Amino acid sequence: MDDSDTIRQEGESFADWHPADVQAALKKRGLSLAGLSVANGYHPTAAGKALKRPWPSLEIIIAAAIGAIPDQIWPSRYMARASADSNMEDDIKKN
Repeated sequence: MDDSDTIRQEGESFADWHPADVQAALKKRGLSLAGLSVANGYHPTAAGKALKRPWPSLEIIIAAAIGAIPDQIWPSRYMARASADSNMEDDIKKN
C-alpha cells in the first residue's frame, strides 16, 4: 500500500479509513499510536480510542502524522459535524 492508496484528495467522498490502514500509515513513518499519544501528553491508549470514536484533538494529531487532514481519514465524522453546524447556523439565522 502506498500513500496514493490511503491519502485521498480533499473533497473526495470515500468511506472512513479502516483502523489498520491508519496504523499501517503511521508504521510506514516509524510512528505508533501509543507514541503519538505519549508525545502529545495523552495516555498511551488514547490515540487508539480515536480510531473507534470521535476525538477531534487526537484526530488532528493522527492526521498530521500521516500527512493528511482528519476529514480525509474520517469523512463520516466530519460530514456529520458539518451537517450539525449547518443546521445550527440555519437556526441562528431564523432567530
